[in-house]
Amino acid sequence: MHLHLDAVGGVAGDMFIAALLDAFPHLHAPLIDAVRLAGMPSAVAVSLVAHHDHALGGKRFIVQEPGHGAEHEHGHEAHHGPQSGHAAHDHDHVHGADHGHRSFADIRAMLQASGLAAPVREHALAIFTLLAQAEARVHGTTVDSISFHEVGEWDSIADIVGAAFLIDALAATWSVGALPLGSGRVRSAHGILPVPAPATVLLLEGFDCFDDGLPGERVTPTGAAILRYLRGFGGPRQGRCAGAGTGFGTRRFPAMANVLRVLVLEPGAAPNRDRVAEILFEVDDQTPEDLAIGLDRIRQHAGTRDVLQLAALGKKGRMTTQVRVLADPQCLDEVTDLCLLETATIGLRFQVLERKMLARRQIEAAPGPDGVRAKEVQRLGSVTRKAEADDLRSVAGYAERERIRRAVAGKDSP
Repeated sequence: MHLHLDAVGGVAGDMFIAALLDAFPHLHAPLIDAVRLAGMPSAVAVSLVAHHDHALGGKRFIVQEPGHGAEHEHGHEAHHGPQSGHAAHDHDHVHGADHGHRSFADIRAMLQASGLAAPVREHALAIFTLLAQAEARVHGTTVDSISFHEVGEWDSIADIVGAAFLIDALAATWSVGALPLGSGRVRSAHGILPVPAPATVLLLEGFDCFDDGLPGERVTPTGAAILRYLRGFGGPRQGRCAGAGTGFGTRRFPAMANVLRVLVLEPGAAPNRDRVAEILFEVDDQTPEDLAIGLDRIRQHAGTRDVLQLAALGKKGRMTTQVRVLADPQCLDEVTDLCLLETATIGLRFQVLERKMLARRQIEAAPGPDGVRAKEVQRLGSVTRKAEADDLRSVAGYAERERIRRAVAGKDSP
């Protein structure tokens, strides 16, 4: 499964969770359980509510601590040194004026001692670490000296732990569309800061961004840390669209909904794209018997996809054999060395090419004779099946083999 994030309004931790729970509602209860296992007190209320804005419907993820009834828009800033002030950013949860502060070291110790499943704990620690590293660079200090402001509150801890739970539960590859930059200034514990916030800028290095003309903070540091972590789970944006989810932020825009949308793409008939290494060389002074042995050794290498031989007319009118090897790009050096070792060629050419392939799988043929397997291919708009040639070796007679081929393909027998 592949999940693509479309940051229409921006990205914040609560928007990320809301969008994914809108697409995968069965994960709501176990996500809450995971957040509780991280140590969140039972008095802190967690809710997923329906929300509508500008004709769009979706979900909002809200964490509310007791006695905190006022609704604020804020970002997730860190601080080192005296604790004072808070940021006044966008995309937030519901809480009051009293802000808690936790050091990164305290949060790390709390998560390490929690009852979270090991993969969820590792994801959460990695996201917090990315955020702490960015803040340390901004402030010119060490990671262990960082103390979080809003990130130290339970609404933001729930964002990161909840995101970690979803990353583990969905086991997907991810991609992210271009991100809105936002604009303006924001008040923080460190004074007036530009938008995007300095830590956010560091976390978004390498992402595509654009200016849609709407002011304010559009990607929070917590949202940026989640996106940065998801780059380690990247994959091509392709597949059959199987659904979508919409997560709302707090802020309202005059002309569009403030949403993060997730598109759910599942493997289907859409062609897969990947890369393959092509190796070419010619041989005109090696006996056919010995060349066949050498090419068979090349063919047996785990990184070799295919080996082809073509008759050609070389220089000085000599008959020559052109060899074309397809290999995994990561095995290119090993396979080229093997070509030089096993054949008489003294040089070769290679390149890495993009290729497009139809989805395929090996199945047991049905109806089919004794143990004959088939290759099933998801063609655009249809499915084809072909009996594996190796399984037909033990079948005597052309007519019988042809009958089996037709039966596996789903055609009437002749």
